[in-house]
Amino acid sequence: MNEKAWGLIGLCARAGQVVSGEGGCEAAVRGGEAALVLLDGDAAPNLRKRFTDACAFRQVPLYMLEAGRLGQAIGKPERMVAAVKPGALAAKLQSLL
Repeated sequence: MNEKAWGLIGLCARAGQVVSGEGGCEAAVRGGEAALVLLDGDAAPNLRKRFTDACAFRQVPLYMLEAGRLGQAIGKPERMVAAVKPGALAAKLQSLL
């Protein structure tokens, strides 16, 4: 993934377009409030399976990212999952991914 995409993830977070953490992301996917989901490469297998299944069922794109970079990009270390809300920023990010 290029640096432009990482910068856009940070911009989405600063613009309030990102929900992070397991509970918040799961609620966003179930509620139809997630345009796409980003999953850190270091995520535990059960977390991967839970979001893979939820995103497949609700037809939400899921992207696996480099290990350890998601939390750094959104400014919240140790976060393993983030959901981007629908909008122009999500569409641009999806085109870069």
